[in-house]
Amino acid sequence: MTSRKPTIDDVARQSGVGRTTVSRVLNGGPNVRPEVRDRVLAAVAALNYRVNPQARSLAGGRSRMLALILASDLEAEPNSFYASALELGALRECLALGFQLMTRHVAQQSPDRRAQVLELVTTQRCQGVILTPPFADDATLIEDIRRQGCEVAAISPGGPGRSVADGVGIDDEAGGYDIARRLLDLGHRRFAFISGIEGHLSAEQRLDGLKRALAERGLDDDAVTVVGGDFTFRSGSVLAARLFDQPDPPTALVCANDDMAAGALSAAHGRGLDVPGHLSITGFDDTPVSEIVWPPLTTVHQPLKDMGGEAVRLIAARLAGARRGSDWRFTVLPHAVVDRASAGRAAPRLATATANANANA
Repeated sequence: MTSRKPTIDDVARQSGVGRTTVSRVLNGGPNVRPEVRDRVLAAVAALNYRVNPQARSLAGGRSRMLALILASDLEAEPNSFYASALELGALRECLALGFQLMTRHVAQQSPDRRAQVLELVTTQRCQGVILTPPFADDATLIEDIRRQGCEVAAISPGGPGRSVADGVGIDDEAGGYDIARRLLDLGHRRFAFISGIEGHLSAEQRLDGLKRALAERGLDDDAVTVVGGDFTFRSGSVLAARLFDQPDPPTALVCANDDMAAGALSAAHGRGLDVPGHLSITGFDDTPVSEIVWPPLTTVHQPLKDMGGEAVRLIAARLAGARRGSDWRFTVLPHAVVDRASAGRAAPRLATATANANANA
């Protein structure tokens, strides 16, 4: 026997509404009570019902197309997992709700970056756009997209972007605070922080959290050396090597993502430094790379797939008329420090450890 695929009538029966109501919810139609919409979407998820988006587009005259915009640097390697995790989460939700998803990488430093995004919205007849940092922080871009009749959801928005669109993310400041507290409890007092690209507000908030934790222990900003990376393995490796050469190098190196932490770990191995015996290194995101390097990285978990899925749901709710105008919603998802082997008790002096490691090489 083969199990048949669920139909729209199965969804109607399970949710206790008519077929027309199910169709209205799945097509983003108006005049559906929020509790009814939630019941229909729950039935869709429970039955694993899948809509044929191509057929719907032909029947309804709308593209049902959502675009996921990712920041990129054509001269550097991409983040190993961040983008693909967001894409996977968004794609799963699109399949459930009958949307199509396209993903575009746009160079964040390009002078015509806004024009590129707006052209995509127009040519592909997008109904919704999911923006990632730093595009999620750009209030002007968000408003320009909305003028095209397109809804917007922002991933981890900061600054102006958070006040002009629905969004989803973790509390980045709290994440930075929590990882710093963990290192302070291990006796660390000399820190370095490898940040992301300039203007990336989520990374800046992680630094703010670190500084708050230091201040609570009576340490000022002189206790942390801040250097600007670009979220790539290479930048983590290069910048970590420079930090090791300082007269009074840090005993704890906090990185704004896992890729840079993996690069820093590689640089430490190249110097013959024991991690965490001589130096503790932490990441952020809890991507797969954090588990496969040695030693595995202590990091901050953020649920990237859930963030991508929630961004789709926020757009779907707007299209269905559940919220209108400036009734912006920001969904805060939980984060957690993941303890692994790359963080340990503070060494007496990294400079001495470095000298010894070089002498034994």
